[in-house]
Amino acid sequence: MMKYLSLPDNTTRILPFYLAMEEYAARIIREDDIFFMWQVEPTVIFGRNQLISNEVNVDYCHDNGIAFYRRRSGGGCVYADRDNIMFSYITRSDEVQTTFSSYTSAVAAMLRGLGLNATSSDRNDVMIDGRKVSGNAFYHIPGRSIVHGTMLYGTNMEHMLNAITPSREKLTSKGVDSVRSHITTLSEHLSMDIEAFKQHVRQTLCDGEIQLCADDVAEIERLTLPYLEPKFLWGNDPRCEVSQGGRIEGVGSIHVNLELKGGVIHDLHLTGDFLPLCDDVRQILLDKLRGTEPKADDLRAALDGCQAGQWILNLTNEQLIQLLTVAS
Repeated sequence: MMKYLSLPDNTTRILPFYLAMEEYAARIIREDDIFFMWQVEPTVIFGRNQLISNEVNVDYCHDNGIAFYRRRSGGGCVYADRDNIMFSYITRSDEVQTTFSSYTSAVAAMLRGLGLNATSSDRNDVMIDGRKVSGNAFYHIPGRSIVHGTMLYGTNMEHMLNAITPSREKLTSKGVDSVRSHITTLSEHLSMDIEAFKQHVRQTLCDGEIQLCADDVAEIERLTLPYLEPKFLWGNDPRCEVSQGGRIEGVGSIHVNLELKGGVIHDLHLTGDFLPLCDDVRQILLDKLRGTEPKADDLRAALDGCQAGQWILNLTNEQLIQLLTVAS
């Protein structure tokens, strides 16, 4: 069981405040696992490794008063509004797969307690009758792991479909018309209102409360500021000589931009909605592959003794090698 983390008021804040609240709780509350829920005005949030130009329909967001922010965790682009409840879970566990599995299993069990046919998937989504109702992402700070995700009670489907720019791979594999059949909302399955549902969640998953004070809020607001920096929001769209990638089943979309000098890897950047399992996958890969020719045998030798699945969820070494191999 977890402790519920409460704010001293019911003010609706911008999305980065709640991301900073996760960081704050992870650093100051060490003895308990923590859970809290939050809601925001219409907002798009995209993953740490995604390019904003590929993921967010910026013009549509500006025209419709939809904010957009980058988060520190991996995963894909998500639309949220007041009908969509966001969940945050902070735990002492360092084991990524165990953390994801235990959390999504608990959420699915909570939904089954309402009579819903809920299961968790190997991509760490929660499904009802095979349709996605909750997606989750992960990141790690020393000694603590943070999982956050959506719970679609309801949503503005028009904004969801138009504010996010789907990748070509997603359009090919699913088709825009099938998006509605791929997801579901709790309001389709439950007669209880959103506040009653939130109460059920809290009573089922939590066995106590930790109350933040005004001083805590002030510190969280300070931690919010880096999320608002243009450099963090827009990121770096790297210039490169080779750009390739696609969608890998069970992993997500993953693209690599390789800078080659003298025919060997000099620099690389990864983008996509994959889930990184460590703080800086790019630097880890660059340390191992800088100076390596982007050929399968050379890459295989450079990665000998390593497991790509320790860096990116569900990725195999051969999939990584195929991603990095440049045709002659």
